[in-house]
Amino acid sequence: MGEFLRHALGASLRVLSANSIADWLTAGAVAFVTWSALLLLRRVAGARLGRPGAASRPFAVRLLAELLSSTRRYFLAGFAISVAQEGLELPPVLRASIERAVLLLSLLQVGIWASRAVRFYLADGESDRGADRALTGSLGIIDFVGKILIWSLLVLLALDNLGVNITALLAGLGVGGIAVALALQNILGDLFASLSIALDKPFVVGDVLTIDALTGKVERVGIKTTRLRADSGEEVVLSNADILKSRVRNYARAAEARTLTTIRVAYDTPAETLREIPALVEAIVRAQPMARFERCHLKSLEEWAVHFELAYFRIAPAEHPPLDLQHGVNLAIIESFQRRGIRFAVPMRRIVPGD
Repeated sequence: MGEFLRHALGASLRVLSANSIADWLTAGAVAFVTWSALLLLRRVAGARLGRPGAASRPFAVRLLAELLSSTRRYFLAGFAISVAQEGLELPPVLRASIERAVLLLSLLQVGIWASRAVRFYLADGESDRGADRALTGSLGIIDFVGKILIWSLLVLLALDNLGVNITALLAGLGVGGIAVALALQNILGDLFASLSIALDKPFVVGDVLTIDALTGKVERVGIKTTRLRADSGEEVVLSNADILKSRVRNYARAAEARTLTTIRVAYDTPAETLREIPALVEAIVRAQPMARFERCHLKSLEEWAVHFELAYFRIAPAEHPPLDLQHGVNLAIIESFQRRGIRFAVPMRRIVPGD
């Protein structure tokens, strides 16, 4: 330990003696002025770019303001030291150590910039879409995957510049990655499925889905699972990979929703009245503000009733409760039939007593 301290002290004295006091003062002044100028430039540029009304500026200007706000002081200090040491006589080993330290600080700052840029791009796209909820569930997924890729690449670059043989490391990681992938294939399957949902957007938060026999409203799209809120109130948790393997029916994407209604009229209804029923029902449906009439026909003659089938569409079904329109149409049909004396048929069975 004492030998090490003596060696370090001797090396420090040689470094100090190789440069005059004026050289050290000049280097210190250069470092301080450079660091102060960079801090002042960051503050002035950030204040100018981030002043009120910046939200209406071009994307590149807003991104630059975001990157300036994420610039760290230690990165500026490392850059200032790198500039100042150019005027000093330093041993090659010490100069190389300073350059490696500055490089590591630069890679760290680049990683911060890249992560903030990805996050800013996603958040900016979400705010531009306003009511579009497409990124509400997928923002965290894309940001998570993007950060993994960015920092993995920067760590490999840092190791390569520190003299580590990353070729052998990549080969080892490849073999280890295969083993990990086999052990975690279900988790990785859900992760890639969530990324597919985020990019392809088959549904977003707030959509009403039917997945196989399950129906519910999407509350959250996570990295591994998607959560639905069923009509009965309970939360349904589904694996993302299972969702992509299933047939998903998204009612929120429908421009119209079709409703079929059966109207059974008694057989003693006059034929002339039966001819008027389709036009009567059509007028009732067309009077509803969010309905589009399709057809009304006498479909069949059943044992105990004359069977009419009514078909109409609910416009913008995602914005209107599904049963409100049907409730209004059914009530209007009942009231209209009662005013005209049209009786609905009810199933009856005639029992003839035996001898």
